[in-house]
Amino acid sequence: MRQLALFLVFAILTLSCSGEPPGDFAGTDALDAGVTRTLAVARAHSITDVHYDYSLSIPAARTAAITGRLKASFELSNTSQPLVFDFAQPEDHVKSVAVAGEPTGFEVINQHIVIPPSSLHEGANVVEIEFIAGDGSLNRSDDYLYTLFVPDRARVALPIFDQPDLKARNDLHLEVPIDWQAVADGALVEHKANDDSHTFHFRQRDPIPTYLLAFAAGKFEVETAQRGTRLYRMLHRETDAAKVARNLDAIFDLHHAALQWLEDYTGIDYPFEKFDFALIPDFQYGGMEHPGAIFYRDRSLFLDEPAKQSQLLGRASLIAHETAHMWFGNLVTMEWFNDVWMKEVMANFMAAKIVNPTFPKVNHELRFLLAHYPSAYRVDRTPGANPIRQELLNLNEAGSLYGAIIYQKAPIVMQHLELLLGKDLFQQGIREYLDANRYGNATWTDLITVMDAKTKVNLEAWSETWVNEAGRPTVKPRIEVKDGVIVALNIEQSDPQDQGRLWTQPLQLLLGNSGSADRWLSIDLDRETVAVGEAVAQPAPDFLLLNGKGIGYGNFALDPASRDYLLQNLPTIPDARTRAIAWLALQDAMLSNQVTPSNMLDLAMRALTTESDELNSQLLLDSTSDIFWRYLTEEQRIARAPQVEGQLWSLVESATKASLKSSLFSAYRNVALSTDALDRLHRLWQQTDTIPDLPLSETDMTDLAQSLALRGIASAEDVLDQQFGRITNADRQARFTFARPALSADPLVRERFFNSLKEAKEREQERWVLQALRFLHHPLRAESSRHLILPSLKMLEEVQRTGDIFFPLGWLAATLSGHSSVDAARIVRDFLDQATELPPRLRGKLLQAADPLLRAAELRSGSVAR
Repeated sequence: MRQLALFLVFAILTLSCSGEPPGDFAGTDALDAGVTRTLAVARAHSITDVHYDYSLSIPAARTAAITGRLKASFELSNTSQPLVFDFAQPEDHVKSVAVAGEPTGFEVINQHIVIPPSSLHEGANVVEIEFIAGDGSLNRSDDYLYTLFVPDRARVALPIFDQPDLKARNDLHLEVPIDWQAVADGALVEHKANDDSHTFHFRQRDPIPTYLLAFAAGKFEVETAQRGTRLYRMLHRETDAAKVARNLDAIFDLHHAALQWLEDYTGIDYPFEKFDFALIPDFQYGGMEHPGAIFYRDRSLFLDEPAKQSQLLGRASLIAHETAHMWFGNLVTMEWFNDVWMKEVMANFMAAKIVNPTFPKVNHELRFLLAHYPSAYRVDRTPGANPIRQELLNLNEAGSLYGAIIYQKAPIVMQHLELLLGKDLFQQGIREYLDANRYGNATWTDLITVMDAKTKVNLEAWSETWVNEAGRPTVKPRIEVKDGVIVALNIEQSDPQDQGRLWTQPLQLLLGNSGSADRWLSIDLDRETVAVGEAVAQPAPDFLLLNGKGIGYGNFALDPASRDYLLQNLPTIPDARTRAIAWLALQDAMLSNQVTPSNMLDLAMRALTTESDELNSQLLLDSTSDIFWRYLTEEQRIARAPQVEGQLWSLVESATKASLKSSLFSAYRNVALSTDALDRLHRLWQQTDTIPDLPLSETDMTDLAQSLALRGIASAEDVLDQQFGRITNADRQARFTFARPALSADPLVRERFFNSLKEAKEREQERWVLQALRFLHHPLRAESSRHLILPSLKMLEEVQRTGDIFFPLGWLAATLSGHSSVDAARIVRDFLDQATELPPRLRGKLLQAADPLLRAAELRSGSVAR
């Protein structure tokens, strides 16, 4: 083995200096940990026609090892270099390696199994590896498990060529306990039962990337439904039969409607053999798009009654998003994870279109605005903003690419592209792109080349700013008025980073007047200053919105007169989308110290009493909570609580729509501070009081119990004990038990719980961890938890190494969620100053998560906190 290692080092050094073609390793980093771009390019040039045949024996005991065997078949065009499988496990997990049926020498180096060239030959090769599977990406619980391999975690569990452009077919043999079910990305081709176990043989006939290889096994219930000619199959662990029955038809109908819409839009039939999905308790993401085996977070699809409008829309959007991935990401896959955004942008963009017919009474232009812009702005207004498309040298950093810029900003940019081309030409381009690359890989350049042929616009230049650059422009009006008439109107854009960048985009200016019809002016914002000659000599408006249609993207500032008018009169604006656009502009003004949080809270309270669109009501409720807990001082919060509580409770009582009543009650529970409010919540939890026309579910009761405990009522422990007994599902009981120490009134108990999270095994249930962190750092506990901020920040790199893609940002956001003090902001700033070796993307995530805290501290101190 030592000789092989020396040979490998010699080979890498020789090849890196010899000018060999890309099929050879090019560079001394070829066997770094992870999967480097160098290694991936080398393998992609020499390995083709890959087929994996895995056999896994899964014992009932969670702690017992899962043993496995791989038979990998492939064509090899270059045998001058060692063959490298990825496997992020220690050497003792590799039991044997054979090539063409003969045992061979191998070395385990930096998370790779390396086979010498002497064992290989050009053409067809078969490699067999016996191994112990790694648990890190198998998400094992006591009576079920599931894989989650995106972006590069297949190699944590299995020996594999873990890169997206080596797509492969696969066979999977799962031996599981006799009372377990199983599902996988491939179709079931054989099932054999023994006395205490049975084996499922799944076969994926179509080539898929390794991050989509998937299976789940355990004690699941199975539901099936026929829609048209297609059979849908759902696995779940929900024990509330009434909840299952209430949601079942909608879940199957939404999948079928999404699939039919996508077949029609793309001109390509559903590209995989079968359509199964599994609902996983507290799944890390909303969903994961494995072909033939989508995984969802169970509570995202099984909704309580009455469901909020946001939950109904969210469920439909989630199902449409994951179904769209069957074409965008699964049929056509990015070549490298620097283009991971392509699959996410198309899935979100298509989901917005798919959902529209299902909710004909919803204002879908408003829905698109609120589903994308606030989240994207939350990142792009920070110094940690990242571009849509980012460089990536190693797949072990791919998880840090994910976030609101990919999921929320990118669909806005795609909407801009559709507007540039027109809907018909855009659809033609999408069809051509999918057809040309089906079951293969493609890049952003491939898509933009197709689209570029359909327009005179220079899409390469357009893409450079919108896709390859971070941030958003600041756009300001310069309006001169004399005797009630506009004398001049100039629109100025600037680069917040002072790099001289320009974000070219069309804008529709709204000149709003309360006593007359709105006036619209269109401009092309293609330079630093645009003079709006058409506005001259027109009557001065009551307010001016630069992004009047809500399609432009940027920090659209309000002139002082417009700001003052909207603070007083926003609720009187007739159009719902215009009200939302104005609110977002005022929100930016508040975060820039141009409007006080107290004035924004006043406006939210007034607007809620007259708001007619439930989407806007939810925006106002979310903003109310954010302002109340984050931007008011403690003294202001205590003083304002009775008025805010009273108005929200009055709205709960008067609301006639169940979904809105439910949203209003959630907001009331969230802000409750006064003795009267806590007494009311306690009576509701005790079921000695009720809310007319609003039944409270088990989830509602659990939330009530936890809210009461956070607020330190005298009987908190008794309430929590009783609530545990009310919970009817073992998975939900486990979640409740895990988080309970974080609710304790004893700071020492809470600190012991936090210290337990320093062990990776205690962070395996990521959704549970994030909920518990939010309890620890609730604003009411901020003073006693502030000293936990620094140790949380120091754990960040380990959290990234051991967690899934959204966990590092979630860890940061939950840790900082309840803090707004100058002292807390100082802890973060000092850490950033001292952590000079913190990877740039993690630094960016911290700046994103800390931005609300730093802005709140700035408002308190009157100094620049960032």
